[in-house]
Amino acid sequence: MAVTKEDKARIVKDFGATEKDTGATEVQIALVTERINQLTEHFKVNKKDTNGRRGLLKLVGQRRRLLKYLQRTNLEGYRAILEKLGIRK
Repeated sequence: MAVTKEDKARIVKDFGATEKDTGATEVQIALVTERINQLTEHFKVNKKDTNGRRGLLKLVGQRRRLLKYLQRTNLEGYRAILEKLGIRK
């Protein structure tokens, strides 16, 4: 259910400046988005998993805060990541 090593490495490579740049805001947003997408698929099958839904809401809040920070500090990067991840269509 969690993001696999290969998926994480691919995301870090796509969004980070280097292959080990896991702390970049863009990388963190992409990783949280991947986890949100996985949990969304999980809840389509397991509708009564209310404890897991709380975790999903926490991840959504974390992504919102990271996006807000990125918008404040790097507006072009914010717009680029929204386009690349397909958030807020």
